[in-house]
Amino acid sequence: MFRALSDFITEITGGEREVVAFADSDYRLAAAALLVHVMSIDGAVTAEEQAILKDILARRFDLSPEDTEALLDLAIAKDAEAVDLYAFTSVLNRALDDEGRRRIVEMMFEVAYADGGLSEFEDNLVWRAAELLNVGSRERTRIRREVRDETEGDGEQQD
Repeated sequence: MFRALSDFITEITGGEREVVAFADSDYRLAAAALLVHVMSIDGAVTAEEQAILKDILARRFDLSPEDTEALLDLAIAKDAEAVDLYAFTSVLNRALDDEGRRRIVEMMFEVAYADGGLSEFEDNLVWRAAELLNVGSRERTRIRREVRDETEGDGEQQD
């Protein structure tokens, strides 16, 4: 209600409202915050992990480099102030269908494997988030295996 009143006053006074690129309810921000959490949960954030995270965000959400940086900065702040995963997973559950939620789990595993392996902390975090996203154990295991195989396959030379 206050937002509508504020918009009305801004409109009639000829002012312009600053456009917020990523609102708190934007599923891309919720997903990015989960990915930041995955990247940092093992206590070591490498340049390679950061680069892979930026690539995932840009590619999956079709973002410019500037928008990717803005999203990542907001996601880092949101992750720092979050007390649990529910704040992010509830936004994702409202915004995405089953396939979209599976893609989020896939993205989480991609970030987790970015440093060459899956730590116990990363695996547990993805498991908890997947449960909150209503992605079952079988599906999560299948996604983890596919991402692991792709990650391990990237290091091998193709004939």
